[in-house]
Amino acid sequence: MSSHERREKEREIRRGTILKAARKLFFDRGFKSVTVNNIAAKAEVSKGSVYLYFKSKEEIYTQILINDNIAAFEDSKSKFTGQEAPAAELLLGFASNYINYFLNETELFRILMTYMLHANNMILTDEQNAQLVQTTNANTGIVSEILQKGIDSGEFLSTINIEQMKNAIWGLLNGSISLFLFMGNPAMRTDRIHSTVRDSLSVLIRGLKT
Repeated sequence: MSSHERREKEREIRRGTILKAARKLFFDRGFKSVTVNNIAAKAEVSKGSVYLYFKSKEEIYTQILINDNIAAFEDSKSKFTGQEAPAAELLLGFASNYINYFLNETELFRILMTYMLHANNMILTDEQNAQLVQTTNANTGIVSEILQKGIDSGEFLSTINIEQMKNAIWGLLNGSISLFLFMGNPAMRTDRIHSTVRDSLSVLIRGLKT
């Protein structure tokens, strides 16, 4: 390994350490209460070292979402792409998997909503904006693939507008999670989110078949 390669590897390790520390702090305490000083202390680096890799706290916050988007895509791809199952079953499975993903990491969903609602106010790099669009599209693309499978098999109507339907399903998932995730009785959240999405998506699926 050359000295340049060694330095680059060390940089990636240091960057990963900062992200890991920030993720732990954000998920435990929320975005607003965490400072760059907190992140530096948790990562056992100087504040200046943090700013060598990230220009702002928002940039760190967003990079966590990008990394988790990539992980979510790989998980969904392995479970729902190319599977020998009815498209309706795959859509319901994808929805359940998506919900559980964010129930396990509620702060991650807050990051997603923060970006979707306040993207213009966040200090992000052009590369991060592009990565967020790319990784989000990759995840929604799984829904498109399932819908296309349903059309190809004759399970769904051939006249379906896949792009519009994909967006409708994505909105249903995020809207239902938003409705219950941060309010109401915590003990009932999981069942209410799953039942709301399952019942609503079942109605939508019947329309796809009509």
